[in-house]
Amino acid sequence: MKNDDICEVHCIHKESINEVKSKMLEEETFQKISEDFKILADPTRVKILYALSQRELCVCDIACIVKMTDSAVSHQLRLLRGRNMVKFRKVGKMAYYSLADEHVIQLIKMETEHAEE
Repeated sequence: MKNDDICEVHCIHKESINEVKSKMLEEETFQKISEDFKILADPTRVKILYALSQRELCVCDIACIVKMTDSAVSHQLRLLRGRNMVKFRKVGKMAYYSLADEHVIQLIKMETEHAEE
């Protein structure tokens, strides 16, 4: 079996390594990014984020869109809130959710474009 996807000669390019190493993030930042990707690994949570990228929605409406119970959606929303991806506001007895900030909006937009390529 031929391994075309690996270097055939072991060669270290010190200049390239030093350049990239100087730009590497702190370990804590990589951990936070990894945790965000873990949250996004669930299709239901991605559906919820996509729906919220369209407009603010109450829990009942989100549940209807993703075809789940209100309590199951609330659980997913708590996980997303824990990663600061969504925020909510109460209006009387209703809880309305939206994306937390422009970063999350851009994340969903970019990944949607990437997935549709």
